[in-house]
Amino acid sequence: MDVQAETRNERTWQLGAGGEEGGAGTILLVEDEVFVRDVTSEVLRSAGYRVLTAKNAADAERAYVKGCGEVDMLLTDVILPGENGRSFAERLRLRHPTLKILLVTGYAEQMGLLEGGREECLAKPFSTTELLEKVKEMMPVRDFASEQARLELRPDAGNASPA
Repeated sequence: MDVQAETRNERTWQLGAGGEEGGAGTILLVEDEVFVRDVTSEVLRSAGYRVLTAKNAADAERAYVKGCGEVDMLLTDVILPGENGRSFAERLRLRHPTLKILLVTGYAEQMGLLEGGREECLAKPFSTTELLEKVKEMMPVRDFASEQARLELRPDAGNASPA
């Protein structure tokens, strides 16, 4: 194992994601603070999620359009430069009603305003465990072995042999 891979494995273990059941799906992460965005992205990736990142709603909109159909969850900070995270989430939900949305805020007074909406909320600062538990709760782990077996049992219409 090379030094870079060993360092990444060590970092994954330190983030609390090593050895846990992996996640599945794509998360669009919108966070304007570079450090928070990088760490959160690394935690989610190390848990098995595909992560698209953006620093504001405009960048997130472009990433969403580019990955349309592949984005399973929007994880966004509420306070962003330009359009706020909640209004952006509401706009995306109009296009994709089943999109899972997790709003993150560092302002306790906003938690009361956000709760009771259709979105899930997470208060900053949060631990990696809290983040992963919330995401896993919202995006259950897929059983790839069962999914693969189910696909293998379904004959392809073009390859079905005559009876």
